[in-house]
Amino acid sequence: MSLEITDDLIARQPREAQAIIRALLAKIAELEKRLAELEGRNKSPQNSSLPPSSQHPHAKPPRAKKRARRKRGGQPGHAKHERPLIPSEECAQVVSLKPTECRRCGSELSGSDDEPLRHQVWEVPEIKPLVKEYQRHRLLCPCCGERTCATLPIGVPTGQSGPRLVAFVGLLMAFFRQSKRRTALFLETLLGQPCSAGLTVKHQTIVTQALQSAYDELKEQLPTQRQLGIDESPTKEGSNKAWLWTFVAKTFTLFAVRRTRAATVLKELLGETFQGVVMCDRAKMYWLLGLELEKPRHLLQWCWAHLKRDFQALIDSDDRQVKRLGHDLMRQTRELFRLWARCRDGPLTRRGLKRLMAPVRREVESLLLRGRCTGNVALTGMCRELYHHRNWLWTFLDYDDVEPTNNSSERSLRHAVIWRKLSFGTQSAGGSRFVETMLTVIETCRQQSRDVFAFLTSTVQAHFSNQPLLSLLRRV
Repeated sequence: MSLEITDDLIARQPREAQAIIRALLAKIAELEKRLAELEGRNKSPQNSSLPPSSQHPHAKPPRAKKRARRKRGGQPGHAKHERPLIPSEECAQVVSLKPTECRRCGSELSGSDDEPLRHQVWEVPEIKPLVKEYQRHRLLCPCCGERTCATLPIGVPTGQSGPRLVAFVGLLMAFFRQSKRRTALFLETLLGQPCSAGLTVKHQTIVTQALQSAYDELKEQLPTQRQLGIDESPTKEGSNKAWLWTFVAKTFTLFAVRRTRAATVLKELLGETFQGVVMCDRAKMYWLLGLELEKPRHLLQWCWAHLKRDFQALIDSDDRQVKRLGHDLMRQTRELFRLWARCRDGPLTRRGLKRLMAPVRREVESLLLRGRCTGNVALTGMCRELYHHRNWLWTFLDYDDVEPTNNSSERSLRHAVIWRKLSFGTQSAGGSRFVETMLTVIETCRQQSRDVFAFLTSTVQAHFSNQPLLSLLRRV
């Protein structure tokens, strides 16, 4: 029998017994807290939702498989990899070398070799800034005596930085993850371009303003997408905690920095008309999308990669009942990924995948129901949640463009997370706007196989010229 100890029950006991009961309850609470701390130490990226960056590389447990006996590097007999020679016509200089005498007898040599041995040396050209001076003459009118100064041509910036320089500074900070001081030092040391940390901030502002139109255009397209991979990562904005959200569509990716992780961000960016499928983890702010709209069973796809780590946590438990269920669920998860790999790579159609997944689906739901009814506190909560929302586990079987994992959005966050670890977040709302716009451009250009530097340069040039800005949308 289990007895619930309430304050009324304690008050009916003698004073000495009350003191003993309260002391024991305090000790139990302390032990439970200590147990939770010890269990938390055993969590790792392999059995929880902790990001891989939270674990030091040297802290990973040794692999179970045996170390290979072969040495590192290329193995004997492997195909040779070397840089191919470019045509001689494309070389900046061709130097013809001819021997003057025979290496054996010393006789004089003449003539030319029809197929000489070609040896090419690559070198970095001398870097020197290109400075263009505009001399604005002020002329005196002979009629009225008024002085008139010539105006700058359209597209010439009022500042001292051209579009390529502004775009390059933006990429140094966002794409190559350099601080403002190191960016300025790089420009001065290697490029001979005078720069300061304050000037990089001005360049940052120009880039943000130039990209704002393209960013807003992608933002307007979010509610119309058929599927989105969504994820978020903590960051900083000044002394305040913030979150970097990523929305991965088929042809573009949009980032947004917000002060909250709540579902209000989803309402803001997706609106009330969004009817696509969201691939996400089991964070509860995403449940709003699956519970409020008309098609809850077809709206969310929970990430099986996250579930696999949760099942691994069950396997790592000391409870034999928990461990057994973890092994049973992991066996079905491996079969799911095996079938998905066949479908993704081509031999298996979606229709065939759905047919072969039917027994896997029945077995997983049966195991979740079993865990829900065990009465084991380590199983009932998770299994009840998964079984109650089991339709969100299998959405990928009904939609061709939906995957069973949220790996696309997690991959899009890797560069952003490394940048945040180096820069410790942003210091202002303006810095957050620069981060979200530049990350959006970088990741979208990667998806579309576009030259990010060329796009950024053209956009800044159009901004200086007051011309229509370039679009990041790609029709499919």
